[in-house]
Amino acid sequence: MMADTTIQTPLQDCRNAWAATIEALAADNPRIVTVVNDSVGSSKLNGFQKKYPDRLINVGIAEQVMVGVSAGLANGGLIPFVSAASCFLTGRALEQIKADIAYAGFNVKLVGQSSGVAYGELGATHHSIEDLTWLRALGAITLIAPADAWETAQAVTWAAAHDGPVYLRLSRMPVPDLQITDRVFRPGTAEMLRDGDDLTIIACGTTVHLAVTAADALRREGISARVLNMATLNPIDQMALRDACATGAIVTVEEALITGGLGGAVAEYAAAHHPVPVERVGFPAFLPTGSVQWLFTRYGLSTKGIIAAAQKTLQRKG
Repeated sequence: MMADTTIQTPLQDCRNAWAATIEALAADNPRIVTVVNDSVGSSKLNGFQKKYPDRLINVGIAEQVMVGVSAGLANGGLIPFVSAASCFLTGRALEQIKADIAYAGFNVKLVGQSSGVAYGELGATHHSIEDLTWLRALGAITLIAPADAWETAQAVTWAAAHDGPVYLRLSRMPVPDLQITDRVFRPGTAEMLRDGDDLTIIACGTTVHLAVTAADALRREGISARVLNMATLNPIDQMALRDACATGAIVTVEEALITGGLGGAVAEYAAAHHPVPVERVGFPAFLPTGSVQWLFTRYGLSTKGIIAAAQKTLQRKG
């Protein structure tokens, strides 16, 4: 069923929703602990630390140790939420995530903060555009990229109750709330924000509101574009992908590499089950240094860029 969706201001920092939610959950569940790499402030965990000083473990700038410690905590029956900048969490500790978390299947929640290009001017070393590609390849980890503050709170709540490894991809870049009537968080199920039968735009995370705006602009031009919020990349909603392919053309939009992430997952499905044109809007490897807005504009993560991709895939559709 299509959600009744409008884009509203003010913009919200999803890290605030994460922090408020984890504090509230910890009040009711003494098994919840947090593990950080000297990232208390950037993770918005100052309040958590004050309320539960014995339940926040700061290992210092040692990401591999951080993930290993979290595996041990999970093995001891606790529910660790590992919070760190996603570029360092998934880059420096990828081997530990692979062996200690995914392979072992431990109940660890990885919270990748400031994902994508949120650090902007700090450049390629701080861009985290590869994380979805790396972690989707591991298979065993549920990958969720919330679109707004509401979905962030719901994803954190779900992750705490879920028995198994989870990666939550959060950004420090403020986004508008999607005002959706009767909204329900269903991991593994795409949200239809606009219905349409000319093509489907599939987005996740910080790009969802851009996809909705682009679809509305296309509708004014007589083009009917379906919009899906594909917050869960693993497992991905194959029924929604089947229906997307039935529209005959697809555009994917993500603040990540176009290879291996959302665009890769959609292209893989289409190639294997229902070949249709797929245009992927996202980033190549090793981006230059620049502001978030400059990078988004340069690589087409904008209303104008999504519309151009839609027109291109419609031409391929014939």
